[in-house]
Amino acid sequence: MGKEIGTRNLVYRTLPHPHPAREDAWEFLQRYVAPKSTICTDGAGIYRGIDSWWPVKHETDIHKKFQFEKTSEIEGIFGVLRTFIRRMYHHVTVDKLPYLVGEFCFRFCHPEIFEDPRSYLMSALKLVPTG
Repeated sequence: MGKEIGTRNLVYRTLPHPHPAREDAWEFLQRYVAPKSTICTDGAGIYRGIDSWWPVKHETDIHKKFQFEKTSEIEGIFGVLRTFIRRMYHHVTVDKLPYLVGEFCFRFCHPEIFEDPRSYLMSALKLVPTG
């Protein structure tokens, strides 16, 4: 998952396996990150040398050293996602995870749609023309 700093813009990709690899990070970069962007990651090994794969500026927080300044926004999003799953669905299975993450990202990026039932219905329902 990625978040544009200072906005509510999220992008995500769920993986069919539990352990992400460099190839997964590379595909994510190619698809979602514009060249010359600044990438802030934790110190995980899959990100080592990321600026040589793609023309970005790479900054890291080493969580073992209690550094969280650059990654605090995305870490907070993961906490909000966890709370969303617990409160809305109570649990999640692996096969449902991509759908729930997609719903979460949509709700997070477009809060105006869910302000009240009327605004939700106005955006969700479309009138069907009749003859």
